[in-house]
Amino acid sequence: MNHVTETADRILGEAKESAHGRHAELLVHEGPLRQALLALTEGTELEEHNSPPAASLYLLQGAVRVTGDGTTDIAAGELHTLTHHRHSVTALADSVFLLTTVTSIPGQGSYDTEPVD
Repeated sequence: MNHVTETADRILGEAKESAHGRHAELLVHEGPLRQALLALTEGTELEEHNSPPAASLYLLQGAVRVTGDGTTDIAAGELHTLTHHRHSVTALADSVFLLTTVTSIPGQGSYDTEPVD
């Protein structure tokens, strides 16, 4: 069992010590379900990347901007479904978020946006 708030505080500290300004830990890995805590220091960007078949971002602390199919600013306490398009995430302040993803869906490969034949 993980205490999310304690883990969030710890990984934000690790992100601040990292040359890349980020740190992540996988909390849940059950079949295609993944839940990870990610910490980004202010100004750090997760460069544009593919989206899994389903994903949500719950911001525990800070503020982030998600760009891809438009731009969305997310504040602490907000939960957002992530786009099915390539996207990036930028920390507008020191931030920690819970990323929930489904890495595969029957008939659809991992990280694909089109069904697999």
